Amino acid sequence: MADNLSEALKTLKLSSADAASDSVEGCLDCLLKALAHNNVETSEKIQEMGVLAMMPALLSAQNSCTPKVANIIAEMAKNEFMRSLCVEAGLIPPLVQLLNSKDQEILLQTGRALGNICYDSHSLQAQLISMGVIPTLVRLLGVHSQNTALTEMCLIAFGNLAELESSKEQFASTNIAEELVRLFRKQVEHEKKEMIFEVLAPLAENDEIKLQLVDAGLVECLLEVVAQTVDSDREEDVAQLKTASDLMVLLLLGDESMQKLFEGGKGSVFQRVLSWVPSNNHQLQLAGALAIANFARNDGNCIHMVDTGIVQKLLELLDRHVEEGNVTVQHAALSALRNLAIPVVNKSKMLLAGVSDVVLKFLKSEMPPVQFKLLGTLRMLIDTQADAAEQLGTNAKLVERLVEWCEAKDHAGVMGESNRLLSALIRHSKSKEVVRTVIQGGGVKHLVTMATSEHMIMQNEALVALGLIAALNLDCAEQDFVGANLVQVLHKLLTDEHSAPEIKYNSMILICSVMGSEPLHKEVQSLAFIDVVSSLRSHENKTVAHQASLTEQRLTAQS
Repeated sequence: MADNLSEALKTLKLSSADAASDSVEGCLDCLLKALAHNNVETSEKIQEMGVLAMMPALLSAQNSCTPKVANIIAEMAKNEFMRSLCVEAGLIPPLVQLLNSKDQEILLQTGRALGNICYDSHSLQAQLISMGVIPTLVRLLGVHSQNTALTEMCLIAFGNLAELESSKEQFASTNIAEELVRLFRKQVEHEKKEMIFEVLAPLAENDEIKLQLVDAGLVECLLEVVAQTVDSDREEDVAQLKTASDLMVLLLLGDESMQKLFEGGKGSVFQRVLSWVPSNNHQLQLAGALAIANFARNDGNCIHMVDTGIVQKLLELLDRHVEEGNVTVQHAALSALRNLAIPVVNKSKMLLAGVSDVVLKFLKSEMPPVQFKLLGTLRMLIDTQADAAEQLGTNAKLVERLVEWCEAKDHAGVMGESNRLLSALIRHSKSKEVVRTVIQGGGVKHLVTMATSEHMIMQNEALVALGLIAALNLDCAEQDFVGANLVQVLHKLLTDEHSAPEIKYNSMILICSVMGSEPLHKEVQSLAFIDVVSSLRSHENKTVAHQASLTEQRLTAQS
C-alpha cells in the first residue's frame, strides 16, 4: 500500500492539473483507498509530498476527477491537524465555488469537505458565511430535496452555521423557513425529524425567523407531532414531544409571532396549547404553562385570559404539584400567574379566584426558582390591593418565611424579592397590624439593609416602608432601628452625592418621623444632621430643597 501510495503521489505531482486522465483518476482512487486504510498516516504523507498545494488547481478544473478530489479533502479534514493546513493551502475558495455545481456527487463531497475543514471553528464558519454559502445551501436544499444524502449534508451545515449569531440575518433573508417546514412534513423517520429540529431550534431564536416559521406553518406540524406522541412511552416519542413543545414555546417568545398565534384569544393554536395545561403529561403541562406566560406579555392578552378562566386551570395545575411536585411545572405556572397579575384590573379578580391561597401552599418549597416566582406573584397581586396586603401582611407564617429568605445570601434573586414583598405588604396596606407583624417577625433590620441596595427602586421602597413603620409604631420599632443603625444609614444616603432626589427626599421624611424617639433623636443630634440638611436647601431639585427647609425647621425646633 505504501509503495503504491508513494507512486501515486509522485504521478499526481507530475501530471498537469486539468488533465482528467486515467492515470490521475487511478492515483486519486489509490489515495482514497489508502485514506480508508490508515487516514492519519496517509494524510501526513499527502502533506509531506506537497500534493495538498495542487488541490486548488485540481478542484478548479471541474472534471470527472473533481468529486474524488473533494472526497479526499473531506477524508483528510477528519484529522484536526490537517484542517489548518487545508485552509493554508487555499482550499476554501475553490470548494465554495463548487457549491454552484449542478453535479450532485460534487455537491455532496464539497459539502463534506467544507464541513470537516470548518468543524468546530467559529472563525472558519464565519468566513464561510461572509462568502455567502448560506443562500447557496438553502437553494440547494430546495433543488435537491429528493437527494437524501445532499439534504442531510445541508441540514448538518445549517445546524453548525445557525449557532453563529452572524448567520441569523442571512438565514432570515432566504426562504429557509418554507424549505425546512416542507421537508419536515415529508419526514416519517424519527432521526430525520430530529435533524430538522436541531436546525430549527437555533434559527427560531431569531424573531424575524420565528415569524417566518409561523407563516410557513411550522406550528401545525408541531401540534401534529404532539398529538402523535403524547400517549406514547417510547423513548424517541418522549424526546420528540419535548422538542416539539419546547420549540412551540420558543416561537411564542417573539412579540409578533406570539400575537399572531393569540389571534385575540380566538386562535386555534392558542386553544390547543391551553388544552395542554390539564393534561397528565408533565412535559405538556410545562409547555402549556410556559406558553400562557409568553402569551401574557401585554395587558390586552392578560385581561382576556383572566376573563376566560385561565387562572382556574393554572390553580388546578399547581394543586396537582404541591406534594412531591415537579419543580419546573411549579415554576412555569407561577410565572404565568405573575404575568397575568400585572394589569391592575386583573388583581382583584385573581385574588377572588383564590390565587394567593394556592400560591401560599408553596411557602415550604426549598427550591430557589420556585421561591423567587412565588414572591414575585404575591408582590404583583397585592400592588394597590390594601385588603389583600393586610391579609397577607398579618400572616405570621408568611412574614417569618420572608425574613428567613431575606438572609438567603446564596440566592440574590430570592433575597431581593423577599425584601421587596416585605416592603410592599407595609406600603400597600398602610396597616398598624401589618407593621406589628413585621416588627415581631424581625423584618425591620432587613428593610434598613434594603435601603442601602444598589438599586434605587429598592432603596425607595425600603425608605417608604420604614417611614410607615416609624409613623405607625415607632415605640415597638425603636430598638430594631437602633440595632440596625438606621440613623447612620440615613446620614450616608443624605451625604452621598450619588443618591437620587427621591432617596434624599424620603430619607428626610424618615428623619422627621424618628425624632419622637429619644435614643434615635440623640443619634440624629450627634451626627450633626442639621448641617447636612441645611446644605440640601440649595438642591437643584425643588421638592428636595423644600423638604430640606421643613426638616431643618423640625430639627432646630427639637434640638
